[in-house]
Amino acid sequence: MQNNVRKFREQLGLTQKQLGELVVVSRQAINAIETGKFDPSIWLAYDLARFFGVSIDTLFFFKEEDRR
Repeated sequence: MQNNVRKFREQLGLTQKQLGELVVVSRQAINAIETGKFDPSIWLAYDLARFFGVSIDTLFFFKEEDRR
């Protein structure tokens, strides 16, 4: 799964640590999400999308080649 977490985080001028504190997860979790090493639970995806003021499918998405 691909995501725009880093893009939205950087637009707000936040560090990974700051974002993690705001959504109550570790900096390492934010890093793992941004680098595609970890797909968040639906609740964490919801919290992140709500924080950024976007839909979940704007923040997290699949490309056709991801299905292969």
